[in-house]
This record gives sequence, structure tokens and C-alpha cells, in this order.
Amino acid sequence: MHDRRVTGQRAETLAALHLQRQGYGIIARNWRCAQGEIDIIATDGATLVFVEVRARRSTRQGTPEESITPAKQRRLIELAAAYLQTLEEQGQPWIGPWRIDVIAVRLAADGSAAVRHLSHAVEAE
Repeated sequence: MHDRRVTGQRAETLAALHLQRQGYGIIARNWRCAQGEIDIIATDGATLVFVEVRARRSTRQGTPEESITPAKQRRLIELAAAYLQTLEEQGQPWIGPWRIDVIAVRLAADGSAAVRHLSHAVEAE
């Protein structure tokens, strides 16, 4: 379990650095509510972006991208809605566009990493 947490933290740090290099502003990392956690909340210009970070050290169990099941997609939409509701309750409603992205991180045994950013990876109805 400890190893998984370390892998996840490393992947989230790499994802945040990737976003910052692309000009995104990081609003929050590991935002939690009753429904769960959003790995990264950022802005891309005028767009609010909810980012799910998925990491794998091998493809034995599939790629990081393949781990985003329909159930996980529904959960991400619920979490985004919860964050937006929280902003509204604080009197600061988000009136601009928003989307859900996935950043897939493949961590190699030699310590290198490949980061793949999938914009609009989860579509809300």
C-alpha cells in the first residue's frame, strides 16, 4: 500500500509540473469531499479543469488510461459537480466552462516517466 501511495504521489507531482509547463494554473491538489477526491483542480485560460491522474509501473493490468472505467467516469463527474456546488455555497459560483481531463503516467523501472495528457477525457451529459 505504501508503495502505491508513493507511486501515486510521484505521478501527481509529475502531472502538476506538466500542467504548469503548459500554462495551467493549479488551484488545488487532492481536494476531498464526502464523495471522494479530485487529484488536481486547475485553470486552462478561462476553463476550470478537473484532472484525474492515473499511474502504472507496467502494462500488465492495462494502460493508465484503460483504468478509467464507466463507473470511474461517473464518479469524476459527481466530484466535479460537488466542487462546483461548494463554490456556489461559498458565494463564488463558477460561471465559465469546465472539463475533466486525465493525465496518464507510465513510470519505468529506470526512474523515467512518460506523461500523456488527455483533454476532455470524460464527458458530462
